[in-house]
Amino acid sequence: MFYAIPLENRPTWRNPPWLTILLILVNMAVFWGPQRAEENAQKKAAAFYLSSSLPALELPAFVGWLEETASPRAPAARRMLQQRRYGALLDGLEHEKDFLARLHGGLVIRPGQAAHAQWEQDRRRYEALQPAPFTTRWAQDNTKDAPFRPVTWITAAFLHADTSHLIGNMVFLFLFGFSVELALGRGLYLAFYLAGALGASLLAGWAYAGQGGYGLGASGAISALMGMYAVMYRLRRIRFFYQLFFYFNYVTAPALLLLPAWIANEMLQHLIGGKGVAYMAHLGGLLTGALLMAAAMRWRKLTPPPAAAERTSDGFEQHVAEAKRLAAEMKFDAACTQWRAAAKLRPADGEVLRAWFNTARLQPAGEDFHRAAQRIFRLGPSDDATLELQHASYRTYLDQAKPGARLKPDDMARLARRFTRARQFDDADKLCRALLKSAPEHSGLADTLGICAQGWLRAGQRERALYWLPHLQRLAPNDMATRALAQA
Repeated sequence: MFYAIPLENRPTWRNPPWLTILLILVNMAVFWGPQRAEENAQKKAAAFYLSSSLPALELPAFVGWLEETASPRAPAARRMLQQRRYGALLDGLEHEKDFLARLHGGLVIRPGQAAHAQWEQDRRRYEALQPAPFTTRWAQDNTKDAPFRPVTWITAAFLHADTSHLIGNMVFLFLFGFSVELALGRGLYLAFYLAGALGASLLAGWAYAGQGGYGLGASGAISALMGMYAVMYRLRRIRFFYQLFFYFNYVTAPALLLLPAWIANEMLQHLIGGKGVAYMAHLGGLLTGALLMAAAMRWRKLTPPPAAAERTSDGFEQHVAEAKRLAAEMKFDAACTQWRAAAKLRPADGEVLRAWFNTARLQPAGEDFHRAAQRIFRLGPSDDATLELQHASYRTYLDQAKPGARLKPDDMARLARRFTRARQFDDADKLCRALLKSAPEHSGLADTLGICAQGWLRAGQRERALYWLPHLQRLAPNDMATRALAQA
């Protein structure tokens, strides 16, 4: 077993990989929608089957038929019958079309037999409980004399056998898909993804024709993305995590070198592995994806998303390392200079801003302390970690800044709204009062007071919320928040 996962690229939410996310959602909707409904109905039907007269009548005949036809499954089926593992035997019976044809043709339980009437009644009820086929209808059929249905070459890529199969595929779809989507654009990306699924199905159909079973899963199309990824980055050195049997490690290597490694792995697994995984579908996807990307890069100028090494060539990592070294040597002024430079390169990096702020607070009258605080207060994300960083930094800044805090009206309004969401009501109240006193004509004052008042009202602090009603009636008498507060 060998696989390699790229560790270099991260999605950019300035241009989100919406199509990759949509493909993931479609796969999940199909699995937890019609496939899960079908599975539940099949379980209900199987429960009736096992409680009826059918196992005693059909399963011994099924095992005998396997032995008569010299099926390689006969010894295992005989053991299942002896161990009374009727559920597993029923699953095997449902996939033997020849035996089912004999069963329905009256050649197994014959009309003259004493148990025929009971068998016919139970069999009719069992088949009435069976759901209309969905998975087998849209999966790739590898059984002998299977009907020619080209649509399944695509639809099979949106079906999965179980939850672990689905989750594993969706993880790899995201890891490789977003980079390829950003390089190709959504339209071409979707076309290549579906073409990869088609190429995977064609090779798998050739390799497994007549062997029985059904082909399903997104892994062939995802293998096509892996082939596209390798060709797209070609000789650029990409950092990968890889596993080879029980050994795993990290390696930085030209991306294109992984393509032959992936291809060799699929061929080896096909030769020595079992039939549970369609390795030829993976190989077909890899080859299709590689050829498609090679053609696209020849005829169309594509710019792949930069690798991490390229993104960090601006000196960010050097600034961070130098700042840590200088802080360890207690050279705090020089460390602040390095943190300031790092923050300029990554203005939304909360950890860099936190380190800059904590270093600068050792000199609370210094300009770095005020600038680091302002950068933190203006962070855009509203997740819990960012809100906690902003509130903790606000309290520290308010207590230690010399000669005093320099809070601009925009910052006060923003922090008041954020602290209300974080349920830091006392600090939100103080900021609203300070904003009203220092900037009574501020354009965001009414919105800020309305948001905060509604937050206090929802938290059960009615008196605190109503305190702001006169101000809201003056600033925004027709606002929805003002009317709601007046009716509270």
